[in-house]
Order: sequence, then structure tokens, then C-alpha cells
Amino acid sequence: MRFLKISFFILSISLSLYADARNSIVNAEAFKANIPRLSPLPQEVAGTKNAQLTLNGKWQFTVGAGNKTAAIEVPGEWEMQGFTVHEGETALYSRPLNIPAEWNGKRIKIRFDGVSSHAVVKVNGKQVASHEGGFVPFEVDITSALKSSDNILQVEVQALTISDRLACVSQYAAHTVGGILRKVTLFALPGINIADMAVTTTFDSRFKNASLNIQYSAANEANRSGNATLKFRLSDKEGKIVTESASDISVNANATSSKSVTLKVNSPKKWDAEHPYLYTLTTELYENGKLLQRNTQRVGFRQIDIKNGQLLVNGMPVKLRGVNRHDIYPLTGRSITPDLCRKDAELFRAGNCNYIRTSHYPPSTEFLEAADELGLFVESEAALCWVGHGAAPVWRKWDYSDTRFLPFMVAANVEKMIAQRNHPSIIIWSLGNESRWSPLWSKVNEIVKQLDPSRPTSFHDQAWGKGNHYGSQADIAVYHYPNLRFEAFLDTIKRPVLFGEYAHVSCYNRRELVTDPGIRDGYGAPLAQMYTAMYKYKSCLGGAIWSGIDDTFHLPDGRIIGYGPWGVIDGWRRLKPEYFGMKKAYSPVVITNISHPVVEKNNLKLSVENRYDFTNLKELKISCTVDGKSQTIHADIPPHGQGVVNIPVNGTSKEVLISFTDPRGFIANEEKIILKESPVNENYDKVNVSYAENDASITVQQGKITYLISKTTGMILSVKKESKEIVRQGPVFGIVPLNKDDGGKPGVANQTYQNDIYPFKNYPLSVRFTDSLSVQKQADGIKISMNVTYTNAEGKQSYHFLNNGTVTAGYQVQYKGVDSLPRQYGMMMQLPVNFDRLSWKRKGDFSMYPDNNIGRNEGEAYLNAVHLRSVEKPREMPAGDWRDDANDLGSNDFRSTKRYIYRASLTDKSGNGIEIISDGTQAVRAWLQDERMQLLVADYNNNGSEPFYRPPASDGKINIARKTVSGQVTFRIK
Repeated sequence: MRFLKISFFILSISLSLYADARNSIVNAEAFKANIPRLSPLPQEVAGTKNAQLTLNGKWQFTVGAGNKTAAIEVPGEWEMQGFTVHEGETALYSRPLNIPAEWNGKRIKIRFDGVSSHAVVKVNGKQVASHEGGFVPFEVDITSALKSSDNILQVEVQALTISDRLACVSQYAAHTVGGILRKVTLFALPGINIADMAVTTTFDSRFKNASLNIQYSAANEANRSGNATLKFRLSDKEGKIVTESASDISVNANATSSKSVTLKVNSPKKWDAEHPYLYTLTTELYENGKLLQRNTQRVGFRQIDIKNGQLLVNGMPVKLRGVNRHDIYPLTGRSITPDLCRKDAELFRAGNCNYIRTSHYPPSTEFLEAADELGLFVESEAALCWVGHGAAPVWRKWDYSDTRFLPFMVAANVEKMIAQRNHPSIIIWSLGNESRWSPLWSKVNEIVKQLDPSRPTSFHDQAWGKGNHYGSQADIAVYHYPNLRFEAFLDTIKRPVLFGEYAHVSCYNRRELVTDPGIRDGYGAPLAQMYTAMYKYKSCLGGAIWSGIDDTFHLPDGRIIGYGPWGVIDGWRRLKPEYFGMKKAYSPVVITNISHPVVEKNNLKLSVENRYDFTNLKELKISCTVDGKSQTIHADIPPHGQGVVNIPVNGTSKEVLISFTDPRGFIANEEKIILKESPVNENYDKVNVSYAENDASITVQQGKITYLISKTTGMILSVKKESKEIVRQGPVFGIVPLNKDDGGKPGVANQTYQNDIYPFKNYPLSVRFTDSLSVQKQADGIKISMNVTYTNAEGKQSYHFLNNGTVTAGYQVQYKGVDSLPRQYGMMMQLPVNFDRLSWKRKGDFSMYPDNNIGRNEGEAYLNAVHLRSVEKPREMPAGDWRDDANDLGSNDFRSTKRYIYRASLTDKSGNGIEIISDGTQAVRAWLQDERMQLLVADYNNNGSEPFYRPPASDGKINIARKTVSGQVTFRIK
């Protein structure tokens, strides 16, 4: 399927009205949907020093007649600034409007980039415009309402109107999203002016030479007929003119004329997400040889096609590695700064994303400009969400196929397109999110494709299966939350298939997460497995992780609301563990034999897969360090190709560090290849082991270490190093059950993140008694064995006190209780509270981690427990890294499970404590509880209860009801 490269400008479209899902026509008449004017903002207007002025800043704000007026910041949400506006109430924004004297005789206009959700604009008390829809720009001509001085601009705003309901904007954010959310610009135009400018690019069949297709409109608002000339000049990044052309146009008074121009460009540099080359198009409007207006805009040469079930950009198949992104900042909500927009683009690009889905409304101009410049594909979504979906309660009484909704659905799409069509980063128009397809959507899709045939459409329902699958007809098929077994479904669909939401970051198992942030470290490996399967499947276009940024709003009254921490970065833009997992899974350079490297003739041979869509690896900077010595490596592997990278080594080389730097300046991937494992020191000093007993207990002496064991329960009651107590209880078998408790809100959709989400307390099984206790002296030490009866289980336990100073505690337990779905099980111990330092060495999912990542392969973490009255400190930006955030159990770094350990130690400031000795199969978790330090050594561990994170992430869960589980822990006292 080929998308013709044409643009659209101001026009009207005839729409047929449909009644319901049976397609019965109830009205044969057509109606006109007038496309609103949205002028390209002028860079220069003759006779003016500045053609644009910002109206951002302090405005006056009043709710209801007779109420006090207060200052409010524009742009911004009113509720995030402490104002309450109830449904049906009108908020009044006002400010003086000072028009420069040099603008006299010009057309004066205001552009609002986003007002939620209904606006009435007045100048000097006269209504000049009204607009419905919250996240799209609209333009107002205020010339006729102006006075010579002392002008007053007023904007009456209502929230929770029809556009908000159709987009679920406020429901989704768990508060009323109302106000002037995005920037406001005052600008002047000459009487004859550029009213519209649409640019597309097309290539020849070899994708070598291109055409720059310009469709423009000139408006005559000067009350006289006129002839104008438009001059177009295309320049490269260095300012060199590439091509230019001119076009004459006649415009009658109070009319608009349209025309098209094509500029031929030989061998332009293409725009793609990996090479975001931008040209500058300068457009100048002349009348009788006099310059009236100059505009500039950036242009990227790229073409989109669909062929054989694949999406092609510039003739090349692409794989979308993306995230969903909301506009969100904890203190300002859905109104965020241009700096944050750019920072988001930078962070996601550095995380190896090449694609952003703008859930669930159009992005700001500032974000799109960053995507154009930095290199990100964008799927721009209309502000329509859950139309006909059970997540929105309003559809229990509204009819999703009612034709009265059609104009609003059309407007949400068309106004977005008019504002954004010239951005090369946008490659897909999304009609809406998770809605029920109907004849209304068919008409919306038809209109969108008529307005812009150069881009494909998507519709976020389910392309197969039972849930919300109603035969959507968009160009791209979409499925949300697939599991790993998606191939059979893809084989039945001829369209490209996009996983519009997948690999949901853990969020709704809220109490699990505040108890053990280590769940987040388990995100990356299954994501890498999932994305690899997607990458290898031709018709899978790719996907967007849910989600990019935590969706939490810190209201001025101290409440924290929203869906919660479902992002790979938090609302403050700190990197969470999932971000690194995403970066690794999405790496465009993959070493496939990292766990089994091959060395031949003093060359380390790395099998490398190039997952870039457009970049040969010879464009990257490849640096490696062999035993401390740095060198540069070259590789010539084409996009979507495979090859071998050779690194010189010698017979003594132990490890190799290799780093791949993207041509845009960030590290795409880095790995550590171990050629020779460093031996683990297990040469412990020999010690004497002896024991004594009485009717109540057994005392084992292991060198300087004393163990007191109850004959009643079989538990170790105390471990002392000389006179210093190290362990107060354990090890005892315990189960940490799966628990999807979300902190008090039973539903997912339209529920809020709660302030009071407290961690779980986890305890070992309660031991009732022991029998058949025996003590055996062996050549290597003393072994104590017993049968144990717990409240809800029974089994065997043993302690082996070895003369090398280590202890192995084993268990074999048949569980009969109700918590038969474990998240973890193993042996638990309790230590005094001053043992507040956890150190570890492990074999993680990846060979290298950032130093501030809780999953790093080696590290040390400190307790640093903090008592909070809420999950986060309300309205306070954290000072440290995400790993440093803490609650009563300890810091994120300290209390998070460390998986696949070789060694782990819990010590005091003097280095006294306990060391766990393992083989890379167990996990440890430490936390503060009941004024004691808790230590779990888990033989079983999974990724938790998040309901939306599907296989492979949810693989490996078990039911242990009436089953026997076994394991052991080996430790020594330091």
C-alpha cells in the first residue's frame, strides 16, 4: 500500500451521518465540517520589531460571580494551583492586552495551544471566538474588537465538557484537568498574509531525488484586492541554499486563495529517527516587490509506505522501539514546560527508544520540535479515549454510535492534524485509544486519510481475540498487552501489527512495590525476550511500553493522586530500574554470544546483531578496554544485519569492556565480557566445632561464634560473635505470598493512587514444635537434624556447622496453608537494627549496570529508613537518585531483592555481620521490621502480581499447596 505524498489545507468535507452499529442511515443530508484556520506563526512582519509576543505569565483568575480574583500562572492547570472549579462552573481568566503601536493596521491574532476543555474568548467584553477541545491549538482574530488602548483579554473556561468526556481527560488524571494548559501567543500579520502552509516530501523510485511539495493559502484581510508573490528558499544546516522558487497568487478582498508549488531537490539528506537531518524552508510574501511577511520552518525529507505488511520509511522497514508518553509533572500536572518536553525526548532517545506514542492526546509543539531534531518517530494520538469502553462509566448510559458525537470526534483528529502535519517525526495518526469501533470511527478514518494520505492511521483497539475486537479499519492493526505467543495471531492479519501498549511496568500491585522495589529490577530480561521475538517477526511493527513516566499528581492540599508509578522514569524525571531494562532490551546493537565468547588466534570474536533500521555499525564509535588498555574497533554491519566483531586479546586477558556510541552522541550499549572468572575466595580458616546441651537447648561453638538452639522449636535463638549478638532468630522457613493489593482501590480504571499505601510485613512460618531432633558429630563438623511442625506446614530442617566456619541450614517443607501462591520463599533471619549495611555480588540479567541502579552486579546499600505518612513526600522534589528514596523498611536500594547472588553480607559499621554464600541461583532481601533487621534468602523468586505484565514476565509462577519445597542457605558469621 502506497501513501501518496500530498498535503491538505483549509477545505470542507461532506460527511454522511450514521446512526448506529447497524449502519442504518438516519439523515440523508450532509453537513459541512469547516477546517479551522491555524496560521503559521510569522518570523518577521514588515514594519514590526517583533511579530510575536508571549501572553504566558500571571493572569487574573475568578470563579463565579462575586468571588475574589487571584493571580494564576498561564499556562497551567487551575487545580494544580489550588483552585477548585466545579462541573458547570465557569472560570474567568483575564489580563491587560497591550498592543504595540507598530502593529497598527495589522491583523492581530491570538493562538492558544491548548485550553481544557471549552473556551470562550472575549476582548473588551466582546466575544470573538469559542472553542471545544483541550489539547489542540486554535486561533482567534481579535482585530475588530480592539480599542486604541487599555484592552482587556478574557477567556471563560469550563472543564468536564463533551471533549473532556470523550477523551476521559479528567477521569484518567483522577482530578479535573482544567485551564489554559499550553502557551498563548499574540501575533501580527499583514493585511495580505500567509494563512496556511503544508509541506510534504516524496522520493523517486530509487529514493535518491526528492520533491518538496508545498500547498499554501494566502488570505486577503486588507479590504482590497491584491496580487502577491511567495518566494520559497530551502537551505541546509550550514545555511547554503539548496533550491528556491517563486509563486504568484491573486487574492480578492476578504477572501483566501490556495496554490501548490513543487521544488525538485537532488539527493537530499534524508530524515529518519537515526539521521534526523533538517533543512530550513524560508517563505517570503511580497506585494508589488515589497516584503510583507517572512516565515521559517524546518523540513525533513522522509516518505512513509506500507508494503507486504510492513511499515517503510524511505523505503526501509522499521521496527518501533517505544514508550507511551503523557504530559505529566507532579507539581503542574498535564501542563509542563518546554524544557521538560525536550528532556523527555532526550531521555527516551538515550534509552534506545526510536518511537513515542503520545497517549492519549496530541503532544505539544515543543515536544514535536524536539522529536524532529533529536530523532524520534511519533504516533500522534487524538484526544479520544475509551469511547464505548467499559473503563469509562459514562458509556453505560450513552450510545457510543450516536452520530451527535461525530463532529467532536472529527474535530479532535482534524485540528490535531492541521497543527502538526509539517513535523517529519510524526509517522502515524492515531484516531483514538481503546475505543469500540463503529461507523463513526469509519467516517473519522476516512476523513483523516482524505486530509493526509501521506501517513497511515492507527486505532487502538484489539486486532484479534475477544476483547474490544470490532473490526477496525485503520491502516495499522493494534493489539494491547500481548503475551509471547503472538505469532499465530499475526499470521492471520495482513496489516502491520503494532503492540500499542505492552510490557506494563508494575504499578497496581502497589503494596508489593513499596515493600520490595526489587520487583522493578526483574523487568528488563523478559522485556528483552519479548522484544527479540517482536523484532524477528516481520509483520510486527514493534510496540510501546506502558508507560514512559509515572502518572502522579501532587495536589496543593497534600493528596497524591493518579494512576501511580507506571513509568520507566518517575515524574521528577529520575531513571527507575525499568529504564535500564528498557535500554538493554531496545539496544540496537546486540552481542548474541556474550555468555559464551569465542577466542581464536588471540581474537575475541563477538557475534553482533545490528538492529538499527538505517545505520551501519561503521557509523558508530566502538571503544573497548582489554585489561585496562583502551582501543577503537571498527565494524561494517548493515542495518538489520549480523556479523562478527574482532577484538585483539591475549592468553592472560580476563575481561573486555566494549561500548557502542550512537552517531547522535549517546551510548547505545555497553557490555562486559568475562574471559576468565576471578576465583571466589573460599579458603576459610579452620575452626573447632563443639556442642553442649541441656533439657531446653543446644549450644554450638564454632570458633568464636556461639549458636543457641531451642529443642522445642528447633530454631536458632541467638548467634553471638564472642559477646556481640549477630543473629536474634533464624534461619526459619518463610513464604512471601503474591499480593496484588493496590492500597485500597479495588479497580484499575478511574481509580487514584493513594497516599497511604503501607508495606507488607513478612514473617517466617510459625513453628509449633520439633521432634526427632538428633545431633551428629561428623568429620567436617556437627549436623543437627529434626522434624518440624509449623502452624500450616510440616517438614524437616537441618543445620550443618562446618569446621571451615560456614553453616548450611536446609529445609524440606510441605505447605498446607492458604498462601499457596508465593512470590518468594526461603529462609528468614532476624538481626539487630544496627546491621544496616547490605553488600552483594551477583550475576545479573545484564553484564553491566549503572552505578546508581539497584540491580548493579556489585554494590553496597545502606538502610536509611524514613517514616513517611505517604508513599512520596507531597510536593517535594527528591534530592537524590531514585534508589535513595526510602520508607520504614529502608531505602529502595537496601530493601530491594538482589537476585542471582554469589555473595551477600549484612553488616554493622565495624564489618561484623553475616555473609550469605551462594551459587548465583538464590536471591536476598533485607528490610527493617519490628525493630529488627530482617534477612530473607530466597530459593524461589518471581516478578510479582502486576496483572498487565504478561508472559514471559509472569512465567514461572507456582502453586505450592500441599507440595514439598526444599532448599538451603549457606552462611558464615563475620
